[in-house]
This record gives sequence, C-alpha cells and structure tokens, in this order.
Amino acid sequence: MKLNLPEGIHLLHGADYNPDQWLDRPDILKRDIELMKEAHMNCVSVGIFAWARLEPKEGVYEFDWLEQIIEELYQNGIYTILATPSGAKPLWMSEKYEEIRRMSDHMVRDWSGERHNHCYTSPYYREKVRQIDGALARRFGKHPGVILWHLSNEYGGVCWCPLCQKAFRGWLQKKYGTLEQLNQQWWTTFWSHTYTSWEQIHAPVANGERGTHGLWLDWKRFTTDQVVDFMREESKAVRAEAPELPVTTNFMNYFTEYNYFKFKNDLDIVSWDSYPQWKAGDNGDQAVSFALWHDVMRSLKKQPFLLMESTPSATNWSPVSRLKRPGMHLAASMQAVAHGSDSVQYFQFRKSRGASEKFHGAVVDHYGGSDTREFRDVEALGRRLLEIGEVQGSNVKAEAALVLDVENLWAIEGAAGPRNCGMHYLETLQAHYKALWKMGVPVDVVDEECELSGYKLVIAPMLYLLRAGFEQKLRDFVEQGGTLVGTYHTGLVNENDLCYLGGWPGAGLMDLFGVWHETTDALYDGEKNSILMEDGRRYETSELSALIHLKGARTLGTYGEDFYQGEPAFTVNEFGRGKAYYLAARADEDFYRDLYRGLVKELEVKHAAADELPEGVEACLRETEERRYLFLQNFSGREAEVKLTGAWERVDTGEPVKQAVLTGYDALTLRSSSK
Repeated sequence: MKLNLPEGIHLLHGADYNPDQWLDRPDILKRDIELMKEAHMNCVSVGIFAWARLEPKEGVYEFDWLEQIIEELYQNGIYTILATPSGAKPLWMSEKYEEIRRMSDHMVRDWSGERHNHCYTSPYYREKVRQIDGALARRFGKHPGVILWHLSNEYGGVCWCPLCQKAFRGWLQKKYGTLEQLNQQWWTTFWSHTYTSWEQIHAPVANGERGTHGLWLDWKRFTTDQVVDFMREESKAVRAEAPELPVTTNFMNYFTEYNYFKFKNDLDIVSWDSYPQWKAGDNGDQAVSFALWHDVMRSLKKQPFLLMESTPSATNWSPVSRLKRPGMHLAASMQAVAHGSDSVQYFQFRKSRGASEKFHGAVVDHYGGSDTREFRDVEALGRRLLEIGEVQGSNVKAEAALVLDVENLWAIEGAAGPRNCGMHYLETLQAHYKALWKMGVPVDVVDEECELSGYKLVIAPMLYLLRAGFEQKLRDFVEQGGTLVGTYHTGLVNENDLCYLGGWPGAGLMDLFGVWHETTDALYDGEKNSILMEDGRRYETSELSALIHLKGARTLGTYGEDFYQGEPAFTVNEFGRGKAYYLAARADEDFYRDLYRGLVKELEVKHAAADELPEGVEACLRETEERRYLFLQNFSGREAEVKLTGAWERVDTGEPVKQAVLTGYDALTLRSSSK
C-alpha cells in the first residue's frame, strides 16, 4: 500500500506537532497554523506522546481536543500523520501495572518515568495498546485529513523480565525443536554448560551466561522478533478499523539493537529520523555516513521513504549543540530527497517549554516569531520542495549493492577475537561505500535475506556469518556474470556462530573466491602493513591481515611487510561468467577509490557524474520511466564546480545547465531534457 497524497501535494513538508502541550493556550494553537502555512508546511505528525491526554484515566478516552486539532489543520490544507501513543505510557498505568515496566539485564525492575521503557511481551500492555489504537482508528481512521498511521515512536530497548524470558524459551523450542539440537548448535559442551531442561535456559543477563555465543545471538534475534510482533499487533489494531490507511514507524540511524530488515514486510512505508552532527567547514565524511543510512532506509522496501524527523538547527542531546551553518539546512534536507525521501519533516514544530527537549531545535522557538534564521531556513526549504514537487514518487535504481547484515554484525561483536579493541564492521562498510559515493554511484543496501539478481556489482565486506542460504546467492550471482568484492573475515561461521570445518571461507565460498584463508594476523592500533600491486602501486593496510593461499585465484597484490611479505593480499577469481575479488586486509581510502573507479568503468555501472566529484560534493540520481533527476549537494563549505554530461535543466526554472556551480552548502536539482 502506498501513500495517497491529496491533490496538489507532492513532497511532504512538516514536523512533529504537540498541541496537547498547549491546550490551555488557544492563541498559540491558532498562531501555529499561521506559522505552518507561512513555512509552506502541508503535514504534521500528531499524538506521538499524548497518551495521558488521550486516556487520562483507565478506560476513559478524551479525543475531542484531538478531533478539533485535526479538523482545523485540515481546513487549512495541513494533513495529519496520526501516531499511536505506545512510545510513552501514562504514569497511572505504569504505577498500577508493574509488569509493563522493563527489567534491566541486572534483573532490576524499572521505576516509572522516561519513555520507550515498556515490556513488549506484557499481555496487559499489549491489550491496552490494542484498545487505544483501535479507538483512535475508529474515531479518526476515515477523517479526510488523516493520511498515514505513525506506529509508536522509535521502537527501541530490551526487556529481560520473566515474561520475556519465558517467551524466549518458547521461541527457542520453535526454532530448534529439541534440546539436543540446541546444545549442538550452541556448542554447550564447552565449559560443561549442556542444557538438560528448557527451564535452565536464561537470557544472557549481566551476571549470568555470556560465553555461549549462540545464546547471545539468538537472544538478539528473539528481541527483534518480539518487537516486530508488537508492532504487527499495533498495525492490526488500526488496519481493522481503517484498512485504507498505510502504516509506518520511524527508524533511527546506526541503530543496530534490532534488525530493521525484519520490519519491512509489516510496513507500507519506511520512515526514519536523521540527525547529523554538522560542523563548520567540510562535512564530507558526515555526509557519507548519512547518505549510507538514507540508502539503507530506501533499500528496505526498494521504494521512496519518508524523512520523519530532522532538525532545522541543533540537537540538545548531542555532546555539543552545534548550530547548522548558513545554508546547511538546505543541503542536508535535499540529501534526504536525493536518496529517495518524499518528505522533509522535523522534530519539532514548536519547542517545548519544559522537560528534557526544551532546548532541542524546532521550527518555532520560545520567541514564537517567524523572523528567526531557523524559521527562514525552513520556509526557504518549503519553497524549494514546492518547486521540485515533480520528483515525488521517482526512485533510485541502483546497479551496485552493499551487503550490511545486522545479524552478521551481532555475531562479529559477540565473538571473542581477533580484535576485541574494535572490529569496525560498519566503519569498513562505510569505507567501501564512500568510494562509490564520491563517484555518484547509486547503491542499494541489502542483507543476507535479499536477492542479488539485477546488480552488476555486489560488495560484501567481512561476511563473517553466513545465513539464509546467502552463500548460494553469492555463487549464483557470480556464476551468472556478476562481480563480487569480498574481504577478510568472511565465511568463518554458520548462522549459529559455529565455525566451519574444512577451511575458510566455508560453505562453498572457498572455490568461489579461489582462496584458502588459513589464519588471521590482528594488528594493534597504529600498526600498518601494505599491499603492493602488480603495477607498482602501494596501499597501506591496518587492523586485520588474512593469510591466504591460492586455490585457483590470481594474485593482484601482495603483502609488503612482516613474515608474510610477498604472500597474496588481493586476488581475483573467475567463476562461471563472473569474477570474485578477495581483499585480505583492511585497506586505505586510496585503495578503495582506485578499485571501484576501475570496476565502475569496466562494468559500466550507472553513476551520476562524468568524473570523480569535487571533495565534499554529492551527486544522486532518481528516476521515473520518463525522466532522470540529478541532485547535487555541496557539503564542503566552499564553492565547487561539477561537470555534467548530457542535457540537463533546473527543475525549478527550466533553465539549461551545462556546468553546475554550487556555493558552500548549496543544493541543486536538475532534470534530464529526455530519458
């Protein structure tokens, strides 16, 4: 199900709106609508933390104030994304029903307060959420001003209470069937920790079992499944009353406590909250980081997503509340649109007067006027979104994919060795991604449950854990003509963290890469080695060095130092109609730049710019059947020129553009004169 936007509305522009904080100030509520219209806003998210106003006493619903707000917004051309309130339970409920309060991994029950601290297993909490979600859907699900359900807010956290642990044991019984199979897959004979009863199994609490890696990995999987099931119940409650409205929930960047790929089938639209910490000067690396996570969110469903939260100024929870430099709001917001977002929305519309986020950035601050720099930035962005509204619905069509598997990350982080001071899985992925970003190459981000057909290039760094038959997908991809880039620390364990016997990379990847990985040398921080290429180029390496032997592959580069000097460090293997590259060590930025520059050219991978882009400048492509849209964002803080190939014109004015000149933190959106 897709978001059906009202006629005349294309890209959404809005904010989290908390009128429940201002019900005693009708003058402020009236002024809010005036300011929203002045900022060219067409939607707001309402009700996210309003449960105490919606149900002040158990079973007593007070929705009249919300209906008045939604109706007044609608009459002024502003649509509502209506939230379910499960992200922050009211105090009367928390005090009355102890079971809904989480237990920590020290088995201590939380006190009342805070937010996102409910037990996802508690039958009582699930029932109370179902009741209020259903009541909201009956009252507002068919209101013409409501366009989308916002399920809860930033699902997060873990509960270790007896209810959750009982559910975990049931989850394990369903997965393994017998204790014998569980003991085998967890290798519990180590330390004589063999289970003889399901009741002996406990979650990996702080003062309990932490050495059984299969236990830890399955607990993480269970936690994700339990939250997905909770979200699914919320979705069922609102769909039962309003089946025509799509549902979303807002994800977070670099949040790996859950596996977000497990959520995608239960959501119609993916949305997320993006809070880069911009600084003065060049912000290229920060732009790369958030470009990657925009691509994660788009890739979950391979369709446009929504930027549900951002800030027009500063966050108050970061170590330093740094203001955006002039112009940065435009560049940062347009980056989201460039990577596939059909919205720019903020937390929050009006600053709270008190409590923990009273100094968090907002469209309207405590001053209350529209003549602040932040408000003018928001208004200008609103105008820009109106001018380029035709890009709504266009999508990113990538020919390159990066494998980011959260369960693989959990396994890497849970294993003991080879670098307990930091394996840097996500940082390694970002290093590969950055090389493509600097050329404007569209990239899908996939996990091991995704399909690989249709890509020319797949990059799969540090694929330590293999699951879901992904090894066969890799083999099929290369055999059918694809190009694969793999690295050290690949194919060591199965889905339950059991080491493969018979040599690494296991599960049939040894003949795919044409190498045998005998062992790994872990380097201390600051220690270096190098790769010497056939053509004389030299690249620095660090952290991990896999010692490999050729099993059909051809050496492209060798180690430059240490006792394994001269041994293979970078290889290629022809497999079927394709090629599989194997990088045995973590390399420097120059290596990734040269590698992917060559592969993009050789494979004719789609990219947005003729040459490598100026430092700190981003180029992105969105497409329809008829048009291509080129987005340029300059995060360098200084003027930059981008050479263009083909015929382009500005979306906002129709003016032809042959060479784009961007001032610092500028953004430009172009369209092709023809497909």
